[in-house]
Amino acid sequence: MADITASMVKELREMSGAGMMDCKKALNETNGDMDAAFEVLRKSGAAKAEKKASRIAAEGICRVALDGNKAAVVEVNSETDFVAKNETFQTFVEAVAKQALATSAADAEAMMEEAWIEDASKTVKEALVEKTATIGEKLSIRRFAKAEGDCVVSYIHGGGKIGVVVVGNGAGDGAEVKEALANIAMQVAAMNPKYTSRADISKEELDKLQEITVDSALNDPATLPKPILNDLFAKVEAGNLLSAEDAAILAEKKNDKYLFNFLSDAAKATLAGLAMEDKANIAGNKIFSGLVDGRVSKHLKEICLMDQVYVKAEDGKQSVAQYLGSVSKELAVACFIRYEVGEGMEKKNEDFAAEVAAQLG
Repeated sequence: MADITASMVKELREMSGAGMMDCKKALNETNGDMDAAFEVLRKSGAAKAEKKASRIAAEGICRVALDGNKAAVVEVNSETDFVAKNETFQTFVEAVAKQALATSAADAEAMMEEAWIEDASKTVKEALVEKTATIGEKLSIRRFAKAEGDCVVSYIHGGGKIGVVVVGNGAGDGAEVKEALANIAMQVAAMNPKYTSRADISKEELDKLQEITVDSALNDPATLPKPILNDLFAKVEAGNLLSAEDAAILAEKKNDKYLFNFLSDAAKATLAGLAMEDKANIAGNKIFSGLVDGRVSKHLKEICLMDQVYVKAEDGKQSVAQYLGSVSKELAVACFIRYEVGEGMEKKNEDFAAEVAAQLG
């Protein structure tokens, strides 16, 4: 049996990133053979990673890699926010961003089979497995996206909770353009637009938005135009469709703007049901159409970057499109990417203090 020295353990730790006791155990198992011990740790790491596979990793960070007019943004997940703040984890994510920038893979799953950018002797998947073993939590390279153009800027918010890339075309990449796009990147992080402009929204999506807005208005009779509301009142009265109490309230407060504060939920549901039944006729009403168009337009101003109010606008009215136009008439946002850690994922509701107390028995 070889004599396992502290320097051997230290060397193996530096090679693998594994814990001291794991390194010592691996060296004992392989009679001091450094390469064989390293393989033992790699296999052990894979086993540990497999055990963690069913856990939820919905924390983590986003990072961006830039190279001239190209950029890649990645999201790498961990189980806890504590690990997300760990320097070792953050350095690993920065390397993953560089990998994404260089890759020709279409997605994160395909990229996992490539040679690791920091050590071509292993794959990205093997590097992830080793880092999982070192850190002790399930880690996941969830996604990446790339973009390029005349001028590319990035913005990281909240230590990595949100990662943004904005691409501008048409006005070069001078300092003024970069500053403007950096402001837009902060806008994207704060206001979370879904589209660059209305032109990016398909007809199917617009039709769906219109339909949802119509149904939403009909199901909220308190917001309907007065002529339509009066027709609904006439129907419930003629059909005796309300309870005696609601009928009395309607008769007394029909013209009161606070009427719906007094009607029961059942009465409101009855009115909404009648409105939905007469959807075809009401939708053709010019007053109602104007109401729906106004709501659709307001929603589009919220979800389309160019239509949003620029967050730094001094008058509180200037749109993003107007702001960019004031910088350069040729400057246009070609696209943007916004990643927010854990969006769309199930998150574990953790009580750290309770967990520690439970472990202490």
